[in-house]
Amino acid sequence: MRVLLIEDDISLAEGMVKALHRAGYAVDHAANGAEGLRYFEAAQLDLLILDLGLPDIDGLVLLRQLRQLQTGVPVLILTARDALTDKVSGLDAGADDYLTKPFAFEELLARIRVLSRRNTPIREPELHIGNIVINIASNEVRLDGELQKLSRREFAILRALADRPGQVFSREQLEEKLYSWGDEVSSNTVDVHVHNLRKKLGHNLIKNIRGVGFILGGSG
Repeated sequence: MRVLLIEDDISLAEGMVKALHRAGYAVDHAANGAEGLRYFEAAQLDLLILDLGLPDIDGLVLLRQLRQLQTGVPVLILTARDALTDKVSGLDAGADDYLTKPFAFEELLARIRVLSRRNTPIREPELHIGNIVINIASNEVRLDGELQKLSRREFAILRALADRPGQVFSREQLEEKLYSWGDEVSSNTVDVHVHNLRKKLGHNLIKNIRGVGFILGGSG
């Protein structure tokens, strides 16, 4: 899942980026509105986390600009503005959720999971692929009831394919889910992760459509 964080508090942003990485998300960070707009237009995003008190533009103004781009990317406002009028204004401007600072990171993760489910056809807390169960809340995968150890990026690929089981993802689309701007990506990185998933969960789990990309197959 690809997340863009627009936050001018560098210390807070660095902590959030590290924590979100540990939770399995690919994260890009912008410290002001102009930079955030460039990221938003260039990347294939799954979620935007937006501070309102930006140094160059008010976050609500930026949000209205982003919504004019006609994208369905979920937006979570994360701000110190805690008045009811501020919350109403944020939601009316196009935000999908509103969380005030200070906040518990566990709550932020829970809200991110809710927004990610809203933006996919599958909204259950668990995804089932034959004898494989994917727990969205805990990022755990079980095969025949036994917990399987997946890397963060292996889980991200599996989650992306399981969210949209009938969709073929190109290598480039999957890389967008796995890596932030500036990360080094080798030409065969997706193939390596897919190979590892097949070894751990079954060789029929992911099908390679030659010249097109990858699609969820079945377990076993």
